[in-house]
Amino acid sequence: MDQLRQSLLDAPIIEKGDYEYFVHPISDGVPMLEPGLLREIVIKIIRKANLENVDKIVTPAAMGIHISTAVSLMTDIPLVVIRKREYGLDGEVSLHQQTGYSEGDMFINDVNEGDRVLVLDDVLSTGGTMKAVLDALDHIGADVVDTVAIIKKAGPNELDDSDHHVKTLINVTVEDGEVVIVDEHGDD
Repeated sequence: MDQLRQSLLDAPIIEKGDYEYFVHPISDGVPMLEPGLLREIVIKIIRKANLENVDKIVTPAAMGIHISTAVSLMTDIPLVVIRKREYGLDGEVSLHQQTGYSEGDMFINDVNEGDRVLVLDDVLSTGGTMKAVLDALDHIGADVVDTVAIIKKAGPNELDDSDHHVKTLINVTVEDGEVVIVDEHGDD
């Protein structure tokens, strides 16, 4: 995880209200995402995630899309994107997510009762988006085989007191305007 680690250490920090936010190619699309960094992350996800009998990869828009697309291409597992726009399709399920800096509704299509899914996202910070997604998948009756976030911002989050477990590739915190690596191997 040398490229991921170094790219996080080099990430600029901005303030969004009281929230210290690192700007990173995986979570924000800027600075430019180098193919080697994406490749390193995808290989690590494939090694860490339980992919046995997974029917679908599920990811929230927008910054999970590029990661999940690459994993889908490498594993031949179809991809479902949880959208921020309602389409009104049969079976569409809405959820409300709230993060440290935003909130809104999202919509799941093409996930059905009994589907075995891998949930992927870019960052686990407050846990607001991930908890809303996992709760909605539970409501649908999908079997969440595994859940992986690339980067975990250490500290309490909404999943701490839940039955949901999220694997991560690297855990960080932001101290005095800089990213600090807490665990370079993440959570299993």
